[in-house]
Amino acid sequence: MTDNVFIRPHDEIDRIAPEIYGHFAEHLGRCIYGGIWVGEDDPLSTTDGVREDTVELLRDLEIPVLRWSGGCFADDYHWEDGIGPREERPRRRNLWWTQGRENVPEESNQFGTDEFLQFCRLVDTEPYLALNVGSGSPTEAVDWVEYCNYDGDTEYANRRRQNGQEEPYDVTYWGVGNENWGCGGRYDPETYGEEFRRYANYLQGYDRIMGDGSLELIGCGHITDDWNRKFMESVGGTSRTSEDSAYHLLDHLSIHRYYDCGDSTDFTDEQYYKLFARSLAVADDVDKAAKVLDTYAPGTDIGVIVDEWGVWHWHANAKRAAGLEQENTVRDALTAAGVLDAFNARADVLTMANLAQTVNVLQCIIQTDEASAWATPTYQVFDLYKPHMGSTAFRTVVDTEIMDLDGEDHDVPLVSASASQSDNGLFVTLSNRDLDGRQVAVDTGFGTHFSDVSAKILFADQNPREYSTSENADEFTAGTIDADVNSNGEIVVDIPGSSVVSLAARP
Repeated sequence: MTDNVFIRPHDEIDRIAPEIYGHFAEHLGRCIYGGIWVGEDDPLSTTDGVREDTVELLRDLEIPVLRWSGGCFADDYHWEDGIGPREERPRRRNLWWTQGRENVPEESNQFGTDEFLQFCRLVDTEPYLALNVGSGSPTEAVDWVEYCNYDGDTEYANRRRQNGQEEPYDVTYWGVGNENWGCGGRYDPETYGEEFRRYANYLQGYDRIMGDGSLELIGCGHITDDWNRKFMESVGGTSRTSEDSAYHLLDHLSIHRYYDCGDSTDFTDEQYYKLFARSLAVADDVDKAAKVLDTYAPGTDIGVIVDEWGVWHWHANAKRAAGLEQENTVRDALTAAGVLDAFNARADVLTMANLAQTVNVLQCIIQTDEASAWATPTYQVFDLYKPHMGSTAFRTVVDTEIMDLDGEDHDVPLVSASASQSDNGLFVTLSNRDLDGRQVAVDTGFGTHFSDVSAKILFADQNPREYSTSENADEFTAGTIDADVNSNGEIVVDIPGSSVVSLAARP
């Protein structure tokens, strides 16, 4: 039996924002301390205290945006603690997480604003900063923007210069809090909406007068319709045409989604499939948030951001005391491939996404030890999918077997796919969630045969329970696979179980 993928080139969705392939780093476990920052006196090769092996891996991946400093950490973080001479910075509590090699609930503030923004320059990525709403103030927020972005003669611009950065950093993305329905202050949506308006009023006021009007502000949403509706009502006012409407202050609405099923490595076949069912909720979350935005702010270009997402094996492995570390398997990577396909299919509403988290924590793309850094299987999926970034997404229909799982909200299509086109031609990604191999035929819909087709494959030789280590990481890199063009002009490929394929085609 052959599964069929039908591409609709005359049904363009939108340009796939590269920022959909973004990442997230928080002061949690060994993400920052040990994963990114080791200090200038460490025997590892560093650039001003930043691990060069981590930088090299991230630069090769071409990550478009990196969110920092949280997460829950953001709403108890006061940014001025992390600037100036490092030996003079105060040591503070970390209210939410243990971290670093010592696994203590403390923050040394050795890695602060300048270190993060210099790290972004080393990696060649855009920064996304999360402001403190829960325990901060609009003044503190605007001062941080001034420190980062202003080129005039003010206290905070001059403090940046004194700290070694003459030119502004020009940070565009600013999150107005994080999970303010939870760890960010336990706000109800109406109260947080008022807080958002208050912060955004001063942030955009500053940007109009002293900046260049380039700030993009992200409001904290939720995966429930009720929260998002009440938040939007609070931001916009009771009348959508009211002069008090503040929808112009909101550029993006963020949501978070984590999912798990069983142990990270010791899972049953049923749990293998159930993890895919739970990952499919991310697509629903985006659709529901986009519908709320269309209802309350029609005609605006407010985008949806999923600025935390991924596998979190919280019931089995990734516990707080362990710094939320878990082994990252082929199964986890396969769920990421399906989510990225769903993101591509929502390129018309989704403006950014940030996998949690970059190094060592949760569904990380890089792991480190004292001596080395290596890529996880999820890293390889992001690497394989790079040609989608900035390309035009096409509507794609997949005709495949559907697995019905008891007790789950979603059935699982055994093949996932997405397609896009750029000046380099057509690019298609296919993931086979089946434990067994499947043949897939891709009808490109172009009415012309593609004679120049190249195909790559991930995980053809791996069991879905396998994960990368410093010794075997190279075994998870992409290989080549045969793809034939049949008499109907379809691209046909035999995909082994639990693997991901990319097709690059030119007429």
